[in-house]
Amino acid sequence: MGLILGSLQAGLWILLSHLGWTDTPISLLIVAIGAWITGGIHLDGLMDTADGIAAGKEKCLAAMRDSRVGASGVLALTINVLIQIAALIKLSHLSPFALPIATFWGRCAPLWAIGYFPYLYQKENASFHHHHWKGWGEAKPALLLLIIALIITIFTPLKIGSGYLFSVCILIGIVPTLIVPHLLGRRLGGHSGDTYGASLVIVETITLLLLAVLLPVI
Repeated sequence: MGLILGSLQAGLWILLSHLGWTDTPISLLIVAIGAWITGGIHLDGLMDTADGIAAGKEKCLAAMRDSRVGASGVLALTINVLIQIAALIKLSHLSPFALPIATFWGRCAPLWAIGYFPYLYQKENASFHHHHWKGWGEAKPALLLLIIALIITIFTPLKIGSGYLFSVCILIGIVPTLIVPHLLGRRLGGHSGDTYGASLVIVETITLLLLAVLLPVI
């Protein structure tokens, strides 16, 4: 799903570029389209998680389940959106390459959280994701696509050094994918639907930021 979403955003970027749009308005529209397609559900999880962490250990779960958004949630959303827009503007014409990478790794982050951390609300039934979790075998199609992408980048007509650097860019999302869910899980004692969404969004944003640093120098 991440690759599909990222590819749609990349296609929109290319189309608007050919229509004469500049990087800044395209970046704003791309971020808005991403939120619209997903219904903002992951951004909602980011805000709830930020409010929960800010509320402290005793009130964390109650704050996360509160339908009202606190100052910490608004701040987290604002920072996240601004970083994504800034990264896309910096990436410029390389954004169509970066977007599917970021959305791919973003969707991998919740898998790590589901597989290695308990569900936060122990007194309730397991979450939909935990209930239907069938192990890492579900990730085989995504891993196959990743391997194919690496092979293509290494053996492209580009200079061999550039091919390897592009491979590094494809794999760069592994680091935030492992670290972000781990830190949230350790901080909260587990994960919930909100933190799955928060992990996804944060990993997407960090990956875009890392690519904005790496890609322009290739």
